[in-house]
Amino acid sequence: MSDLKDRIRIFDTTLRDGEQTPGVSITPEQKIAIASKLDDLGVDIIEAGFPIVSHGEMEAITNITKQGLKAEICGLARTVQADIDAAIKCNLTYIHTFIATSDIHMQYKLKMTREQVLEKSIWAVEYAKKHGMKVEFSAEDATRSDKQFLKEVFKAVEMAGADRLDIPDTVGYATPQYIAELVNDVKSATKLTISMHCHDDFGLAVANSIAGINAGANCAHVTINGLGERAGNASLEEFVMALQCLFNKTHNIKTELLYETSKFVSNKMGIIVQPNKAIIGENAFGHESGIHTHGILNNPLTYEPISPEIVGRKRWLQAGKHAGAHGIRAMLEDFGIRPTEGQLHHIVEKQKKLADRGKSITTAELLSIAGEIMNNNKFEEKFKLYDFHIVTGMNIIPTAVVRLNTEGKDFIASEIGVGPVDAALKAIQKIAVEMANIKIREYKLDSITGGSDALAEVVIKVEDKNGNIVSARKAGEDVVIASVQAMMDAINKIMLRRVLYTKN
Repeated sequence: MSDLKDRIRIFDTTLRDGEQTPGVSITPEQKIAIASKLDDLGVDIIEAGFPIVSHGEMEAITNITKQGLKAEICGLARTVQADIDAAIKCNLTYIHTFIATSDIHMQYKLKMTREQVLEKSIWAVEYAKKHGMKVEFSAEDATRSDKQFLKEVFKAVEMAGADRLDIPDTVGYATPQYIAELVNDVKSATKLTISMHCHDDFGLAVANSIAGINAGANCAHVTINGLGERAGNASLEEFVMALQCLFNKTHNIKTELLYETSKFVSNKMGIIVQPNKAIIGENAFGHESGIHTHGILNNPLTYEPISPEIVGRKRWLQAGKHAGAHGIRAMLEDFGIRPTEGQLHHIVEKQKKLADRGKSITTAELLSIAGEIMNNNKFEEKFKLYDFHIVTGMNIIPTAVVRLNTEGKDFIASEIGVGPVDAALKAIQKIAVEMANIKIREYKLDSITGGSDALAEVVIKVEDKNGNIVSARKAGEDVVIASVQAMMDAINKIMLRRVLYTKN
């Protein structure tokens, strides 16, 4: 690791700007849990929230400051006394204060003159410094501000005692070229360290953040999964990996925890990550095309710019109509299945016919096809579902009791859930985690037909402790039964792989 002065600081605003994602609202307890994960990840600064917005927000921020985290804890405040006082009441010693400097914001939002904005900026910095706070000053909508006025404001807050400056591309309107010019201009006007805060309205948030860093900024405001207002903020995982792999810059992030942290935040905030999202999307290290899988199997660098393990991932291959014999053989061998050339040809063709109907091929379906063609007895169930009962209704917490058998032993578990499916799957997972360290990674429900008696299709992905993922699909009129069957199928298929590697 290089000297601290050369290391790029990561200012994570998942708990503030990320929570401003439309539809997201998290509890104080969830905020603390996410803050702890971010600290484990190695972020330098956690923007814990916007204290003035609610009592719950103040409670969460106050509790985060008590956790003894390694990261600096920061709170957002407008350049008004009530906001700064709220931050002080939260025991914060670091404040991120902001006011807009673009003419459009000053005229239509603030209804203030440039002189008034300048006065408020100076006052806020001086007031926070009098109360012993570290101050990062942010000129909202900086990239649409008049450069001369922007530099005037930055010079003034530096004189007032600001510790750090932030250049926000508030509506994601800038280009990397303009960001570089702007950072150079700001550097000529002040000696303070510079942060970038870029939004993704044109898909340029990460590129703009990198451009700012290359021009001399040494910090970027980012969020896990690119969460944030409208199209979101610069994605922490994309920014960090581009910084490291493409520009040879150093940081403090433990990259092997990126995927785990992404999934944790996604689950807590209820925002699903798009499958093709760079670095942490489910498909980021998945391969189906026969040409691609052939290359990957010979040398992963043919179609992967980085090793998936660097970011806590595992490579996986997908069956389907684009898949070739090399990929299908590799997938089957992963489960100890070794077909002859003739059998392999039949397996490939049969799974392609199924894929031509417009369905993705789950791991369980591929193994079932192989078992049918090879007349293979490897697929004996390791986990058998003997029975399950569910109690649900109005004013009743859905509760499930399941009885499974494995290796001649019965296991019983009960769980509650937000609904009958959730309760049933949690009960099964409880046993699976204890017995084989297997947990649900993803659940998807679709309706195949219309009407109240619609045929439901359930796809479940489960994961073992080594990050191996197996998917299974079941359909039926009863969504609970279909979900339970899919879960059991997925567990049994991943157990097949586990048994193979335990023997080896």
